Amino acid sequence: MKHLLNTLFVTSEDIYLSLDGENVVANRERQEIARYPLHTLDGIISFSYPGASPALMGACAKRDISLAFCTPRGRFLARVTGASSGNVLLRRTQYRIADDPGPCCRIARNMILGKIYNARWSIERTRRDHGLRLDADRFSSVSSKMKVLLPQVAEEASLDNLRGLEGAGATLYFSVFDQMILGEKPLFQFSGRNRRPPQDPINALLSFAYSLLTHDCASALESVGLDSYVGFLHRDRPGRTSLALDLMEELRPCMADRFVLTLVNNRVVGNSDFDIRENGAVFLNDTGRRTFLKHWQTRKQEILTHPYLHEKLPWGLVPYIQALLLARCLRGDLDSYPPFLWK
Repeated sequence: MKHLLNTLFVTSEDIYLSLDGENVVANRERQEIARYPLHTLDGIISFSYPGASPALMGACAKRDISLAFCTPRGRFLARVTGASSGNVLLRRTQYRIADDPGPCCRIARNMILGKIYNARWSIERTRRDHGLRLDADRFSSVSSKMKVLLPQVAEEASLDNLRGLEGAGATLYFSVFDQMILGEKPLFQFSGRNRRPPQDPINALLSFAYSLLTHDCASALESVGLDSYVGFLHRDRPGRTSLALDLMEELRPCMADRFVLTLVNNRVVGNSDFDIRENGAVFLNDTGRRTFLKHWQTRKQEILTHPYLHEKLPWGLVPYIQALLLARCLRGDLDSYPPFLWK
């Protein structure tokens, strides 16, 4: 079983990373301010402009340590990878299936099945835990409509129709998302999903969480030998990790959305954690990013029982396990891809 190591988040915008022996060294204006042993790290995500030395990038690639660069606002820029891992036959199989609408749809529909199932379960958990503070009838109605979508998704054989069902499920889910926010209003009011840039604090949190989750999914897929850029549901686009976005779909409600709701409802983040620009864009500031990443890392260490394997593991390993199951499906070891069904 893969072990969950630490992820180093570089949140200060003026940090330059370098290599000294077996250590990552964080430098500010050519002065060392911290160092971290490489063997304790599973990944490095830098939100800094100066970047990293070629020596460090090479060391990370050699040791399979994921190294990603993002803007201070969380937009993904680039990721350092070494030689492709895994069997080339696996990737050739992935490419063939991605070009064949039939098997491509069979994998994609299980991912969307997982997404709608997990979104519905998130609604049910909120209704169960906070029923007296919510419009319980509204939640029950939305949950019932999402339940009706599940067998339709399971039988769908067209990718275009599958995307339509996914869109219908997302519309239902986000129609009650604002009521799932029990924290400070109107600061965390949710009127709909917006991005590039996010226009309110709740969308800023969601976008940041999705960016981190996409990185984790891409790293997991590449670690098992798959090509994170060739997907089954998301169409190919230069520079887009389409398969990582596919894999992320089923994990959004339980790993990203619920995490954001926990931060807001437990009042972990507040007005002082956001910057509002003149054009209306809203971003986490340096303090907000630090708070977010600290709790994100803690969340990844929490233990759950995997619904398919029935084994206890940290939340942070869920993307890796799902990538491994997908690889086994593509090899023919499994009859179908088993989505992550949160319980």
